[in-house]
Amino acid sequence: MPSPTRYVLGVDLGGTNIVVGAIADNDGAHVGVRLEDTPTAAGAEAVVDRIVTMIEAVIAEAITTNGARREDFLGVGIGAPGPLDRAKGIVIVAPNLGWRDFPLRDAVADRVKLPATLDNDANCATLGEWWRGAAQGTKNVVGLTIGTGIGGGIVLDGKLYHGASDVAGEVGHTTIDSTGRYCRCGNYGCLEAYASGPAIALRAREALERDEASVLHRMVDDNLDLLTAATVYDAANHGDALALEVVRDTAKFLGTGVANLLNLLNPDVVVITGGVTRAGDRLFEPLRAEVKRRAFRPAVQACSIVPGKLAGTAGMVGAVATFRQQKLGAL
Repeated sequence: MPSPTRYVLGVDLGGTNIVVGAIADNDGAHVGVRLEDTPTAAGAEAVVDRIVTMIEAVIAEAITTNGARREDFLGVGIGAPGPLDRAKGIVIVAPNLGWRDFPLRDAVADRVKLPATLDNDANCATLGEWWRGAAQGTKNVVGLTIGTGIGGGIVLDGKLYHGASDVAGEVGHTTIDSTGRYCRCGNYGCLEAYASGPAIALRAREALERDEASVLHRMVDDNLDLLTAATVYDAANHGDALALEVVRDTAKFLGTGVANLLNLLNPDVVVITGGVTRAGDRLFEPLRAEVKRRAFRPAVQACSIVPGKLAGTAGMVGAVATFRQQKLGAL
């Protein structure tokens, strides 16, 4: 009689969305993947309620569709914004969620009666792309996840690098302008304050408020509060001059941050995930040019800068991978 298929659940918690799914250990199939809004304004317990409901729905689907049993689920890997205390399973601070010192890992594990692990969401996305995505087969990878904030992850010799106190890879909070824009982390001039989704929308909004002509006015019915980074990408892809300028500036900001990473870590691959990749070559070509201008030539020649392949699921896949590494000892 063949051994039953076993599953690990993955949770990718972001400031805007939550993605939950399971991965089968026999063939790597994704099971029951779900995406829902993050109820940030309702507080941490409401977010846990949403995560638990989504986990139970994934388990129920696997039982109904795949003939799984509840005991076939080995545990839950959780990716969340940081900084974190991974050993204690605590989110120390998450500016885009408004959390401080919240015991997320145990709050979920206690409710679903399964062991759980906690790691940084961008670490998870980077590990996911290394395990099953755009960085498969490489050794040294830096990942940037661009959404409500900018997260980063570092894989060295096939293992996540966490640093001395679990804050390695906080690329979004590296400073690119010491007297620059205010960041929600409390610092000024962070990369996140220029190139995250909300920052892209803000820079476009500021330009429109100067009465610059753009199709963006029509796309949001002149209600600039409705403007998002996705709107800017769509306008850029239709050739709107203002949107193209915002995307080019975004590429320069990101290129500055990525060049610093190349000079520091000399990776094989930089993988960029999140909604910003919708801008395609309009973003990546000037980004690569900026990196080439700023980073040392041997580092540039050794590194590919690519969009992620696991659109929408990199964090969930990586959360599964972190659980497997920490609790099962292998991928």
